[in-house]
Amino acid sequence: MGTWDTGPFDNDTAADFANALDDAEPEAREALIRGVLIRTIDATGYLAEAEEAVAAAALIAAQCQGGEPVDMSYGPETPMPAFPSDLRVLADEALARIVGEEDGPASNWVDPEDWKQWRAILTRLRAVLAPPPPSIALFDVQP
Repeated sequence: MGTWDTGPFDNDTAADFANALDDAEPEAREALIRGVLIRTIDATGYLAEAEEAVAAAALIAAQCQGGEPVDMSYGPETPMPAFPSDLRVLADEALARIVGEEDGPASNWVDPEDWKQWRAILTRLRAVLAPPPPSIALFDVQP
């Protein structure tokens, strides 16, 4: 993996994924993102598409309240469609799988400080992607 920084698109694989999203028809972009997330969640053994899944999760999180915009230097240049809310859950599940995989991308970091920064980015993404708690009042208690 050619990596130059710890951001979601700061590696060759994620940058190639951004290019694929730019090359895809607008209506096909959601399917590309959904596919990489599902394949990461369902993968057995090595997580071959983990870098793409992190990039996809960053694109989804950018559309959520509290989400940060994606770095346009290496991320997609074309606007992404509005993603359905179910992609948030898939993105969070994929990130949970990536963070929990001992032999996955976490093992690729040579510098421990880079690994810590990368893991903090994934934690922030997961915090944004986590669905808000239900706001239904269980009881209406009056004095």
